Amino acid sequence: MQIPLQVTFLHMEASPALEERARELASRFETFSQQIIRCHVVIEAPERHQQQGGHFHVRITITVPGKEIDIRRAGPAHPSHEDAYVALRDAFKAARRKLQDYERGRRGDVKTHVEMPHGQISELDVERGFGRIETEDGRLVYFHRNSVLDASFDSLKTGAKVRFSEERGELGPQASTVHVVS
Repeated sequence: MQIPLQVTFLHMEASPALEERARELASRFETFSQQIIRCHVVIEAPERHQQQGGHFHVRITITVPGKEIDIRRAGPAHPSHEDAYVALRDAFKAARRKLQDYERGRRGDVKTHVEMPHGQISELDVERGFGRIETEDGRLVYFHRNSVLDASFDSLKTGAKVRFSEERGELGPQASTVHVVS
């Protein structure tokens, strides 16, 4: 399927090479979505009264069922956007990310955040700088003083509740980060 594409030039002569590049970049959208109804690209040259340092602006509107995805660079333009091809490339990158987000939402893909395991400190060796966490399922997980965040290792007490990120260590499970739970 070929995406219906309209390319508009503002404050500049139409450029067949620039339009061809826009068509090439738009054709790549098909790998991310088969839902595209149309795509409109507006390439705007810098205002003529500027002597130098003008930036090209590229706006892209992608129509999909029930939504229009708009890319409009409202923030400060990057110095490299003095080149129309660079401005076009960056706008299409942003459009691709928004199109991918749309497709994830349409499919119902939701990012899930895995909750960090909980436990309590069961052993502390302040002089050697390590301790062990007993997990809710009774396992022991080693941690080093440098793994403790949000608190001082020297202020920890056995029995303190903690959250931690577990990873495989050379001698068994170990916590890479330890957060004290208030």
